[in-house]
Amino acid sequence: MQADFDRLAQVSEERWNHNSHYHPLLLRHVPANCQHALDLGCGTGTFTRLLAERAAHVYGLDLSPEMIAVARERSAALPNITFHTADVLRWSFPAAALDCIVSIATLHHLPLHPILQQLKAALRPGGVLLVLDLYAPRPADYPWLVLASAVNPGLRLWHTGRIRAPTHLRAAWAAHTRHDHYLPLAEVRHIASQVLPGARVRRHLLWRYSLVWRKDATNGATEERLSDNGYNPHHAPCAESATCSPSNTPPPGPDCPSHG
Repeated sequence: MQADFDRLAQVSEERWNHNSHYHPLLLRHVPANCQHALDLGCGTGTFTRLLAERAAHVYGLDLSPEMIAVARERSAALPNITFHTADVLRWSFPAAALDCIVSIATLHHLPLHPILQQLKAALRPGGVLLVLDLYAPRPADYPWLVLASAVNPGLRLWHTGRIRAPTHLRAAWAAHTRHDHYLPLAEVRHIASQVLPGARVRRHLLWRYSLVWRKDATNGATEERLSDNGYNPHHAPCAESATCSPSNTPPPGPDCPSHG
């Protein structure tokens, strides 16, 4: 998997995609006076840089050395970002130390139940977990998929001047998504309800779902609805690839980068 992401780093673009479409939505839920934030699976740092405008310090973590190299280059003007190459499955998360954790198109590469438990423990009271990811469609989702397929070319044309992503970019992501594994949305909701009581999991149009959860002052949770309108990062070794979640469903949408 690391080699796969290393290759993708070489074709990564900063232009609009299905993940960046929802960046403003996520940013609205970053807590006020955010001191320490983590971008888990930061890729080339597109969202990390946006998060750095709202947090005193941001830590970007990714499995791919090439992704981190590009992220550092593109973020050189922002001294409040620290990037690290590490496998999240071997990362020692700090206990109750982070004000905000964001994961964009990363959790589908990981066993969801244990990683949510780790992220929950790493948040300090009042901290917020924000997730944007892909899900495996089921028959009940088909109307959404048809609508997304109809809307997608117009959105891409509006934002990039093209109806489709460049051929080399589509080819790179197509090769990558052959190894991706997604959970059905019902299973995501079930796991979230077990680990993060009160979490809001919502389906979005462009083959994505969002999860938002706030840890309260007594280490419980309060629901925060997501609408369309002292941490030392040097605890972690750099190591082997992350484990994928168990679904073998094909990728849910065309031209849809699933990382960063």
